Amino acid sequence: MKSLTREELVRVSACKTGKIYKKGQVIFEEGEILKGVYCVKDGVCKLTKLSENGKDQVVKLVVKGGLLGKRSLVSEQKTNLSATALNDMEMCFIPKSEIMNDLAKNPKFTLDVLREMAADLKESDVSLVNMAQKSVKRRTAEILMYVHDNFGVDSEGYLSIVLSREDYASIVGTATESAIRILSQFKKEGLISTSGKRIKVEDYAGLKRFE
Repeated sequence: MKSLTREELVRVSACKTGKIYKKGQVIFEEGEILKGVYCVKDGVCKLTKLSENGKDQVVKLVVKGGLLGKRSLVSEQKTNLSATALNDMEMCFIPKSEIMNDLAKNPKFTLDVLREMAADLKESDVSLVNMAQKSVKRRTAEILMYVHDNFGVDSEGYLSIVLSREDYASIVGTATESAIRILSQFKKEGLISTSGKRIKVEDYAGLKRFE
């Protein structure tokens, strides 16, 4: 949104609506036609894709400042992903009609939106390569470091974002049983410790050795 002029920002701000989503609440579901974009003001959500076996595949984690529904701006297609709050979130919704007006009149804004979409595609390409070339253990270590680096820890040192073992398995691209087994192995090796679903990275350098 930083590419918008002051006048455009004022207009967009006047038409946006705010909403609070509780942990676990669905923001939108796969198959919906989005009528605008969602901006994350606070909190974290996961984007998931329903696979052929009926399980949700975690595609991406979206944090403060992220935009959901960018593709709805240039397409009338139904969204192919679902968005679910991982913790209590504050979002603002901007109608598509307002954004389309800015896309038509502000080339810099249009270019920034296209760059964001290109970055998303690049991220998807990297993820596909990682799935094909890296071991499950290595990918598990990397997601633990990613969560640690990007979301930080709570007052007790546990990862501030609490993901289920199913979520970790989905992100890594393996069976839940495999993810549980690898996390248990990391725990035995002193790389992590756990308390219920919460995970604490005890040996970051040790995890990094898997890179």
